[in-house]
Parts: sequence; C-alpha cells; structure tokens
Amino acid sequence: MDLSIVIPCYNEVENVPKLQEEFLPVALELAQTRSVEVVFVDDGCTDGTWEALHDAFGEGAGLPGIAFQFERHSVNRGLGAAIRTGLAAARGEMVLTTDSDGTYKFSEIPGLLSCLTDDVDIVTASPYHPSGGVAGVPAYRLLFSRGCSAIYRLLADWRVYTYTCLFRAYRREVIENVTFESDGFLAGTELMVKGMLMGYRVAEHPAVLYRRAYGESKAKIKRTVLAHLEFQARVLAHRLGLKPMADVLQVAAEMPRRA
Repeated sequence: MDLSIVIPCYNEVENVPKLQEEFLPVALELAQTRSVEVVFVDDGCTDGTWEALHDAFGEGAGLPGIAFQFERHSVNRGLGAAIRTGLAAARGEMVLTTDSDGTYKFSEIPGLLSCLTDDVDIVTASPYHPSGGVAGVPAYRLLFSRGCSAIYRLLADWRVYTYTCLFRAYRREVIENVTFESDGFLAGTELMVKGMLMGYRVAEHPAVLYRRAYGESKAKIKRTVLAHLEFQARVLAHRLGLKPMADVLQVAAEMPRRA
C-alpha cells in the first residue's frame, strides 16, 4: 500500500456529507497514481457516525479504487487513542492523518504529500508559517495553539512554526519507531517532537486553518494545556541535560490519561 489516510471521528455525523463531497474526490484523484486506503476510526461515537460512515463509504457505496477500513472504540477514549488505533491499522508506506471536519481543506492533501521528499520524514500543515493563515477560528483557541507552538519552537526547532496540528504526513519508519502515550490532544505534538528529538526531519506545508462548519470541537482546553506544560517541562529538562532522552520518550506514561 502506498498511502494510508487516517481519519479519527468522534460524533461527527454532520460532517460525513462533507467528507463525501470534499474529501472523496481528492482520495479518488490520489488513487489514480498510487494505491490508497482510508482508515476511519470511530472513537466511541453515540450520534450515528458509525452507520453514516458505512453508508457513505462501505461496501455498498460503490467506490472502486480505494480500500476503506473501519475501526471502532466501544467507548470514547480520546483523540490520541483514535490516532494510535488508526496508525496501527494503516499499511501504507506514507501515512497521512487529517481532521474529519475539514478545518484544513482536503484539497491541500496533494500539496502536503508533495513536501514529503526524500530528505523529509514528517510534513505538518502550518497555519502559523508566514505563508499560512487562519480564518474564523476563535481567538482563545488561537492564543492557546500559537502559544504552545511558540514554546515548542524554543524547545525543539525554531524553524518549524506549527506543532499543534493533526493534518500531517509521515513516512512509515516514523510511525513504527516513534511511540506516543497521550490519549488526548497532546498526541500529535508528542509524536512530532519525539520524532524531531530522535533525528527525524520535519518540513512544513503552509496552509489555512478554518473554523469548523458543523459540530463542536472536542478539545478540553484546561486538560490539554496542563498536558502540554508537563511535556514541555520534560523536554526542557532534557535540553538542559537534567533528564535523559529516555525520560522524554516515556513522558506521557506518567500523565493523566486522555490528556
């Protein structure tokens, strides 16, 4: 399999038509030149998302050229847990993770993948890059996200502007060798920062972050802030020579679950 696209979902039934209208044409276009699978992860949805996904993308939908997989958690376990389930199921040499709500345009997927060149291991969408942007996102969320990314620029690599994004592409080697323990919204940052500390190379794809059109964000701001602060403290201790690399790599084992 050349490419796996992992899409975690939690109570996103309103966004399934958006996936059909905006994501599916992009996936079908990609499937013209490579083998593609899409892994949907239902993270304990209670609003009919599971059934809607099967109706739209299951065997009866008549969608040739793409392999669809459906993973399901019996209860809601958090975004990080859903990503981990999706990555474990993915078979592609390249693995892309994306939000189900289209806050980054699905049409950006080919551009993101084009940045995964021979000398790059991870590509992250970057609204905070000078060529990126945001549109309609609540100010308090931007304050948190920009602030976190600014701190990670000091701790990891100042040349990378955005650290809090799910819309990313990875080489298979990265997801096989870099583990992350957070079950919550820290997970994507944890995965990328650990990868960077292990020597994997990151490139950015400037993109626009939009406000979601349907449903509500599932992020718990206080819990997520505390998780990031804990992780940042450990990374800083490692940078100052106070903690070994192993302590950073195991950072989330001591965090509250679903951080």
